[in-house]
This record gives sequence, structure tokens and C-alpha cells, in this order.
Amino acid sequence: MSSPISGLSCAAVFRTDLPLPARRQGKVRDVYRASAEPGSPLVIVATDRLSAFDVVMPTPVPSKGVILTSMSLGWFSFLRRRAIIGDHVIGTDLSLVEGLNAHDRASLAGRSMLCRAAQVIPIECVARGYLAGSGWNEYRGNGKVCGVELPRGLQQCSVLPEPIFSPATKADEGHDENVSIEQASSLVGRELMERLRELTLTIYEAASDYALERGVILADTKFEFGFALDAEGNATDELILVDEVLTPDSSRYWPAQSYKVGREQESYDKQFVRNYLLELVATGAWNKEAPGPELPADVIQATLARYEEALAKLALPSWAEGDAS
Repeated sequence: MSSPISGLSCAAVFRTDLPLPARRQGKVRDVYRASAEPGSPLVIVATDRLSAFDVVMPTPVPSKGVILTSMSLGWFSFLRRRAIIGDHVIGTDLSLVEGLNAHDRASLAGRSMLCRAAQVIPIECVARGYLAGSGWNEYRGNGKVCGVELPRGLQQCSVLPEPIFSPATKADEGHDENVSIEQASSLVGRELMERLRELTLTIYEAASDYALERGVILADTKFEFGFALDAEGNATDELILVDEVLTPDSSRYWPAQSYKVGREQESYDKQFVRNYLLELVATGAWNKEAPGPELPADVIQATLARYEEALAKLALPSWAEGDAS
């Protein structure tokens, strides 16, 4: 497949300041409303910011946002073809968004999506097919992951007997907190949590099978869901998939060829950055608090190469502007 940055500017975009209302800034994405109307769509921009240990690094990764957007759109297209659930994507054509000049539109090319607004459910929906990360840490302590009892004798990065759903509460700052289904149900209701569990595992299993056929292990991932808003800005009963989906920023991808149980795996994410930062922590040069240190060019280049490799290996379907959601 062709590179998602072909024909686009490779200048890094660290921050956007568009002449649009209701600007919000996350660790990676800048979000705006397309107009002041209550139910107007969102303009979601994936910048080239990179965060590690919940700290945004001062050094961007050029074109990272373009790759993340391309991968998200590819997975949205994949999921639409399987009619699992609707999503929030309207398209990538911002020509109908008023107030943007030529420079704005050029800087947004390839890294922005026009999306339906939604009332986001305050639960991160995590699917795990392998025992890694916080799940592995919890298993070593009590033999469970988010209240799910697992067999004894599993090792680090073992494949689980079957994928499990492990919700987490969303945090505006710092780490999300893993919770049991019972705890999550007390926040949003049991019926909704059962629906979210079913959707999360269905999407994970479809994506995991697709990725594995292409030599990539999808170890775990997280999704966000919400209820679409109507023209007046009120939540409807239409449940949709929102945010990004199945990118290396929200998922743990491993090369299948080098997978070996009982150890950390090579990964298609920010491992080069984490390794570099951990070296700084070990020498006392950084304390895992903001501001983060500047990142050297070789770390940036190695990180970008892993994102590009993941996108190329997955060979996702191209986004077709105007696809029905």
C-alpha cells in the first residue's frame, strides 16, 4: 500500500489553534466543534504529540498523527463492512467547515476527521487476549484480571484461554483505573455494560483474527463508546463507536514472528521512547514528571518506523469518502 504521508506535508504539527469553537486538547488530539450549533459535528485532529508515562513529550514525531488517522479510518472501514456497530465518522472532507483558511486546511490534511458528536460513556472498554501490561501485574498478585479468575501457571504474555473484557474508569489526568464489571455497572448500568462487553469482544476478535493473518498480534486494545447527539445536542439512544480505534496508541501490537511467551515482546508502539526514558530515570536525569525531556532524533525515527511498519503490515482497507455509517 502507499504511504499515508505521500503527497502531504511532513512538517510536524505539535498543536493546532483553529478559529473554531469549543477547543479541547488531549494528550494527542485537539478537538473542536465545526460550528456553534449544539449538535454540530466535531473536528478531531491527531497531532504529532507523543506521551509516555502520562507526560506529553516536548518533541513531536512528524507524521505520527497522519499514520494514526489513516489506521483509524482503515479499521472503521473494516468494521463497517462487518456491520458490528455504527461509528462517529462522517468523513475527512473539511470543505464544509467554515472559517478555515488555506493554511489551516493544509495543516489538517490526512490527520483530521469530521465526526458526529456523542455523549461519551465514562468507561474505557478494554479487551485482552494476552496477559501483558497491568493485567500481568494484577495476575501475579491475585490470579485475576479485573475480577476475572484466570488459570494458574500463566506466564508473561501468555495467550488467554479466551479474550476477556476488563473495563477501566476514564481519567482526565494520570492513569485510567481498572475496575470490575460490577463496579463499572454501578456507574452506567448493568444492561449497558453487558452490551459494551459484547461489542468490545466482538470487535476485538474480528480485528485480532484479521491482524494475525497478516503477521501481527493484537494483544489488547481499548475502545470508547457513546450515544450520538441529535441536532439540539441531546443524547439519543443510538450507541456508536467513538474516538480513535485500534491504533498503536490505544492497542498493544506485537510482531507474530518474534513472539515468545514468558518475556516482554517487541512492539509496534512507543517502546523506543519508553526505553530511552527509563534510562534517564535510572540515572536520575528525569523523574517521570512534566516537563518531559527532549527526545533524540534516533528515538523519534525508530518510533516512527514502528508505526509505519504496523500500518503497512495490516494493509487495512482504504477509507472511501461518503461511506454509509
